[in-house]
Amino acid sequence: MATKKYSILLVEDEENLQEALKLNLELEGYEVSSCFDGAQALKMVAQEHFELLILDVMLPEIDGITVCETIRLNNTELPILILSAKNSSADRVLGLKKGADDYLTKPFNLEELLLRVDKLIKKSEQLSLKQPLPDIYEFGMNKIDFKAAEAYNKMSVKFELTKKELMLLKLLIENKNEVVTREKILQAVWGYHVYPTTRTIDNFILNFRKYFEEDSRNPRYFHSARGVGYKFTD
Repeated sequence: MATKKYSILLVEDEENLQEALKLNLELEGYEVSSCFDGAQALKMVAQEHFELLILDVMLPEIDGITVCETIRLNNTELPILILSAKNSSADRVLGLKKGADDYLTKPFNLEELLLRVDKLIKKSEQLSLKQPLPDIYEFGMNKIDFKAAEAYNKMSVKFELTKKELMLLKLLIENKNEVVTREKILQAVWGYHVYPTTRTIDNFILNFRKYFEEDSRNPRYFHSARGVGYKFTD
């Protein structure tokens, strides 16, 4: 049972299912807003704050996958749970690739849905507790000025940073000591219209090591987790 009134947007065009889900979520203590089509969902996400979006795939106006992709262009933190009658692994992979955090196929077990909702709400809460990065961030003898798009290394040598470098640095530092998956980097830094190879992201990490590490072969700050993602430690 939720103790705080967490806010959920439920987007489902099947009226009976929407009513049943809304009722059960409200019985769990959640505050539930709902709508029936993708266009309205985008409008509501832009105007209000939600801790979770539950999104059907087959929607009028704009389909759920497009809604998910559109939201992710500007908002990488809102947890999205997709509901879909499409149960092939290709459909699931597409949903996750376009930015969903979880994917549940219909018909589903209500208890399983509520467990997944609880897990995603907790994830949302953890994100909201993270402190925003200051404009100037220092680690070791290095300094990054996010506002000026420049950095200084241990020798006080100044160098310019590209927009992509700044975005990736910010993402890694905000998630300090945690592995950030390649998928999350794709969402936050490249968006969904460009798919860089793992090598591209590796090259960024190699550049960071050249900029900031004393010994780029034995990095202290920027690490690769093979097959998973990348991590910043301070």
